[in-house]
Amino acid sequence: MGHISNTVIPVWFEAARDPIFEIFNPSLKLTEWNLILAGFSVNFDAPTYYGKPVTVITTISRIGSSSFEVYQRCLQESEQTASGKTTMVYFDYANERSQAIPEDIKNKLQTMITDV
Repeated sequence: MGHISNTVIPVWFEAARDPIFEIFNPSLKLTEWNLILAGFSVNFDAPTYYGKPVTVITTISRIGSSSFEVYQRCLQESEQTASGKTTMVYFDYANERSQAIPEDIKNKLQTMITDV
C-alpha cells in the first residue's frame, strides 16, 4: 500500500480548521469572511498511507492582537506523520487591513490553546 501525496495533508489541515473559522464567522458565509491566511508550513515526519484512518489534531499555539497561530498534527496508528503551523489574521476586507481580535473571540480561542 502506497503513501498519499504530500499535497493532501494541507487540504486536511484546512478542513480541520473549520471549528476555528466558525468562531470568527458562525455562518461560514464567504460574503462575511473575516480571516486571511498569512502563512503556513508543513513538516512531513513519516509517510501517511492511503486506506488507513488518519486523525488531525488542531490546537491554537499563539494568540496576538490581530493574528493567531494554529498548530496541527496528522496521526496514523498513533504515529505523527505530519505537523504544521498556520498564521491567520483577523481582517477587515472593506478597509483592507488587519483588525484587533475581539476579547470574546480571544476567550474562545484560549480554550483551544496548547503548548507546542
